[in-house]
Amino acid sequence: MRVAVAADHSGVDLKREIIAFLRMEGFEVKDLGTDSYEAVDYPDYARKVVQELQSGQCDLGVLVGGTGIGMSIAANRYPGIRAAVCTDAYMARISREHNDANVLCLGAHVVGVGRALDIVHAWIKAQFDGGRHARRVAKIEPRPEYQAD
Repeated sequence: MRVAVAADHSGVDLKREIIAFLRMEGFEVKDLGTDSYEAVDYPDYARKVVQELQSGQCDLGVLVGGTGIGMSIAANRYPGIRAAVCTDAYMARISREHNDANVLCLGAHVVGVGRALDIVHAWIKAQFDGGRHARRVAKIEPRPEYQAD
C-alpha cells in the first residue's frame, strides 16, 4: 500500500515521525513536504496529497497541520476524497470502517507523537465495512463500488 504524506509548517516534526512509523510498518511512503518551519499555505499541501490519490499513485493520504481542520476542509473539496480529522484511535478506525476515509488529518498542536502514531496505526489497519455503510457513503460519493448489496 502506498501512502502520501504532507504537512504544513506546523506539522513538519510530526510528519517526520509518521513517515518513519509507516515505513517501519512496511508501507511505501511518498513525502510531499513541507520540510521547513517557514510558513506555507496548507491548501497547497492538501492538494498534493489529493492529486496522488486521484491519479492512483497512492492509496491513502495523511495530512498534518496545526489542528488538522484546515487540511480536512481543503482536501474534502475534491471529488473522491473523504478526509477525516481524528484525535483518537477509535475515531480513526471508525472513519475507515464506516466512512471509508481515504485521508487522515491530524493536528500537531492537538495530539502528541505517541497518540498520533496510535491513531495512524488504527487508521491504516482498518478497512471499510461496506454493507449499510456503503449506502450512506454512496449518498456522499455516488460511485458503483458504494452501491449496497
